[in-house]
Amino acid sequence: MATPNPTEGELAILRVLWSRREAMTVREVHAELSKGKDTAYTTVLKMLTIMADKGLVRRDESERSHTYLAMQDEPVVQSNLLRDLMRRAFSGSALTLVQRALDDESASAEDLDAIGRMIAQAKAKRKG
Repeated sequence: MATPNPTEGELAILRVLWSRREAMTVREVHAELSKGKDTAYTTVLKMLTIMADKGLVRRDESERSHTYLAMQDEPVVQSNLLRDLMRRAFSGSALTLVQRALDDESASAEDLDAIGRMIAQAKAKRKG
């Protein structure tokens, strides 16, 4: 069974875990999340418990304070979310997704240059 996509709240927790790159206690996750938004400790504990049940994080119960670690790296989760978004909102079309992103005009000139280089690299990889 595939791991479900994380909710927005679960993504916030995963970002904290990814930033540290090591197992963290609920207290440590709570402290990081609370820097940006007032979040109850019990909410973080409940969410981490649910996330462990879903397979989004691994809980280590070997110590008195349980620790949590993301089960998948950030790029893997991002790719899964992108595939899901592309399928649901853009009928599976990468072209339409990119067109909407470019129509938004939020990409800087530097972003557009980098995107151009990525497209050239992707083309070269497919030819190679």
